[in-house]
Amino acid sequence: MKTDHELIREFQKGNDASFDELVQRHVQLVFGFFVKITRDRMAAEDLAQDLFIKLYKYLKNFRFEAAFTTYLYRVQTNTANSWLSRNKWKHLLHLDQVAESGAPDTSVEKDWRRKELWNAVGKLPKKQRSVVMMRIAQELPYKDISEILGISEGSAKVNFHHAMNTLKELING
Repeated sequence: MKTDHELIREFQKGNDASFDELVQRHVQLVFGFFVKITRDRMAAEDLAQDLFIKLYKYLKNFRFEAAFTTYLYRVQTNTANSWLSRNKWKHLLHLDQVAESGAPDTSVEKDWRRKELWNAVGKLPKKQRSVVMMRIAQELPYKDISEILGISEGSAKVNFHHAMNTLKELING
């Protein structure tokens, strides 16, 4: 099996099949990340598609200074940051999500709490928001987060800690 860098080199030489293989290799992780952020499969599909379109345009200039996944996480996080900034007002519970029966539907409450959480994440300063998304949605270790964002591991931990405190305040009022 070819490495990501080998596929990128082939793509840079004009082999679009190599890009397709790269997409197939990473599409589930990218889509899963966006589902966690948006809680909307259609929005996640759109964001994943947008991300791979960006990659198609910009991979021709990839410099091989870091692992492709580092580059991918950075693009993914920036795409999610943009989406959260644009869509803060859309994080409202719709009436069509309420259960028909008289029994309480805890899934609606859980869904609301998740939306409330990601809405609050969207209000964080950009660096804190990026660290939180990478730590929670991508489940990355602080070492990887620090490399991707170009900060120290300690700074990543501090940003996460401050973000968690801010989120508690935002959610609990």
